[in-house]
Amino acid sequence: MTQTVGDYVVRRLQEWGVQQVFAYPGDGINGILAALGRADDVPRFVQSRHEEMAAFAAVGYAKFSGRFGVCMATSGPGAIHLLNGLYDAKLDHVPVVAIVGQTARSAMGGSYQQEVDLQALFKDVASEYLVEVNVAEQLPNALDRAIRTAEASRAPTAVIIPSDLQEEEYAPPEHAFKMVPSSPPGTVWARSVAAEADIALAADVINAGERLAVLVGQGARGAAEEVRRLADLTGAGVAKALLGKDVLPDDLPYVTGSIGLLGTRASYEMMRDCDTLLIVGSNFPYTQFLPEFGQARAVQIDIDGRFIGMRYPTEVNLIGDAAATLAALLPMVAPKVGSEWRETIERNVADWWDVMEREAEVPAKPINPMLIVSELSRRIPGNAIVTADSGSSTNWYARNLRMREGMRGSLSGTLATMGPGVPYAIGAKFAHPGRPVVALVGDGAMQMNGMAELITIARYHHLWRDPCLVVCVFHNNDLNQVTWEMRAMGGAPKFEASQSLPDVDYAGFARSLGLEGITVAEPETLGTAWDRALAARVPAVLDVHCDPEVPPIPPHATFDQVKSVTEAVVKGDPSALHLMAQGVKTKAQEFLRWPHD
Repeated sequence: MTQTVGDYVVRRLQEWGVQQVFAYPGDGINGILAALGRADDVPRFVQSRHEEMAAFAAVGYAKFSGRFGVCMATSGPGAIHLLNGLYDAKLDHVPVVAIVGQTARSAMGGSYQQEVDLQALFKDVASEYLVEVNVAEQLPNALDRAIRTAEASRAPTAVIIPSDLQEEEYAPPEHAFKMVPSSPPGTVWARSVAAEADIALAADVINAGERLAVLVGQGARGAAEEVRRLADLTGAGVAKALLGKDVLPDDLPYVTGSIGLLGTRASYEMMRDCDTLLIVGSNFPYTQFLPEFGQARAVQIDIDGRFIGMRYPTEVNLIGDAAATLAALLPMVAPKVGSEWRETIERNVADWWDVMEREAEVPAKPINPMLIVSELSRRIPGNAIVTADSGSSTNWYARNLRMREGMRGSLSGTLATMGPGVPYAIGAKFAHPGRPVVALVGDGAMQMNGMAELITIARYHHLWRDPCLVVCVFHNNDLNQVTWEMRAMGGAPKFEASQSLPDVDYAGFARSLGLEGITVAEPETLGTAWDRALAARVPAVLDVHCDPEVPPIPPHATFDQVKSVTEAVVKGDPSALHLMAQGVKTKAQEFLRWPHD
């Protein structure tokens, strides 16, 4: 049988070891769909409910597998729908390859149905590599280069293939002018190390300090052991950017937890009081949560020179692999014994976790959202993967979830888009079908697209060795993060028309799909509900009715923020009395336990 271009694309994906393509069908990719059918659905076509969700699932797969993800869509509207998920990959530095159909070449430029200028459309999001394939001989180089570039740049790339070309006979590139061949799939990446002289300068800065604070991001994930050794040598504390929450477990006494608006008091005070700062694999943007400019001497390690020295006035910048560079740095670091700095950090960390437990136990109407994550932390399996969506629930993921050794977690860190929590979880299950997965999702994100992706979960869960996938919905009928931002930043009361959500029975919808559905409306039943969901023989939805007026107070609320919330109350916030009562009760737990103010 003649091999078509579509057949060749499928075969090349197989050779690259691609096991699934997250996609939605359309006539712009009919030639590739037919080829997948002839290949007995290898790689597997995973049909999402929407192309944006396909892109999110590919991002989730890439984040948790360590390999590139692949998504696919038809021309025109299908291609447009991919964009938000691909921007999530771009901003979080995740390798994803998008294969996109286009109208037939004979119709291009003729205002044909579903014709969109895809090269203009994808020019920014796939700026690392974007190609339109117009003759068969461009393959395999175009597809191979898209994959290699995605992995090398940790970025999304895109390959556009017109629909008529997909059905033509494949012809390989010849040994001739203007023909570009490609080597077989497979890449071995060497670990780059910063120059030895620069590493010595970094060691001098670290050795000169007495109070070292370390900030790790997702770029430090492969360097966890080296970060631990450095912290033990120097008596440093380690704070974690949100995308680096799973780099080190939270049971290490010197790990201060998250940093920033969603961070901990322990991280805030460590940054406030340190004299030396080491940033490893992080592009954390909120400089107001880093030391005052000029207070601390700083060193940064990052594999990408484009993102170094841009958040804090760093004295030494080391461009290289985090693990390899730290391994070269460690022998030059002088040990510090009996560090009073470390004792202070460990006391602050212990006090903070005590505050979190106290705040989670504060009564609310009907359930305190902090308690949802606190109860999960007590019973989550040690090899679990946790995905979080964007919204007020992200606060509780950042602060209340205790990461243990072996756990993984992620969310849309930089784009902070609503909607990826559930498709990330789907991607995680395809990456690790034998591991439990938990998605923490607000009801706004759930209504936006999470409910539709429950259908995808119901369709494919039989493929996963471990059936455990729990979608926990923070059910408060409010677009809660924006409500609090309006109060804290603008002094505006809650605007019911924009913020209130229609009430939905999420557990009932899950049961209608054959999944486990559990409704929780009383705090006393929350723990047993988590036990039931985690032990269910099919994926489960935990529908927890929680209080929207529990405030996501930053670790150090400013006078302006307190003033703005007060103004919102005075202006007639519909929940004024209740939100003030919850705020006082919650913050009181910190003031009662924190002896350092």
